[in-house]
Amino acid sequence: MNLKQKLRNWAGPAIIAMFLTFPPFARADEILVSAAASLTDVLKEIAAGYQAKSKNTVKFNFGPSSGLARQIEEGAPADMFFSADLPQMDNLDKKGLLEPGTRKNLLSNQLVIVVPSDSKLELSSPKDLLKQDFKRIALAEPSVPVSGYTTKYLTDGGLWDQVKPKIIPVQDVRATLTAVESGNVDAGFVYKTDAAISKKVKIAYEVPIDKGPKITYPAAIVKESKHKDAARDFMKYVAGAAAGQAFKKYGFVVLN
Repeated sequence: MNLKQKLRNWAGPAIIAMFLTFPPFARADEILVSAAASLTDVLKEIAAGYQAKSKNTVKFNFGPSSGLARQIEEGAPADMFFSADLPQMDNLDKKGLLEPGTRKNLLSNQLVIVVPSDSKLELSSPKDLLKQDFKRIALAEPSVPVSGYTTKYLTDGGLWDQVKPKIIPVQDVRATLTAVESGNVDAGFVYKTDAAISKKVKIAYEVPIDKGPKITYPAAIVKESKHKDAARDFMKYVAGAAAGQAFKKYGFVVLN
């Protein structure tokens, strides 16, 4: 047997052994997460922690949950959906657009009324919104979860019909926050976590958790996702201890 034949005979088994000993590197994927606007800051921080430990990268599409659900329904790309309420997720679930067995309720939040940080207006209860001092009140458009929570709360308290004429509709909770910060409105309804990130607003009234609407943030993997394994990996991280600490730091209630 000449040298050339010996090398050929050796090369085959050696290459096989090499792949068995050193498996190919796992492919890195880019995960696209459609998430409620109120999750913007905390999810960016969580994604940074995840990417430090994973080869996958995470990109976000933040906005009102209703608009994001509509985008997914119309076929827009998304690997994971993180909503600020149950109805948006329920709608996608009923239409078979979620990966079976991946849906989880992860977080809760609290409804608050904010005013500009230099405002002299005071609220001892939501009934004070009926006073003439409160002329313009910002609230996300009706299809957005925070609007549904607010409307239900005020309706249950017998106040909605009187407050409604003062409502200035805006895109979502972050738009409400901006409107209050600028002083273009006298007050606005947002989540407690949104109020916490701004130095230009102050909380005038916190809706008691036991008297306010039950706020739930569900998450799920989109059925048409092209990166389901990576999406599952990120969702596992989001539901884990490190992410839980981040959510709590931003004021969210982590559901067990």
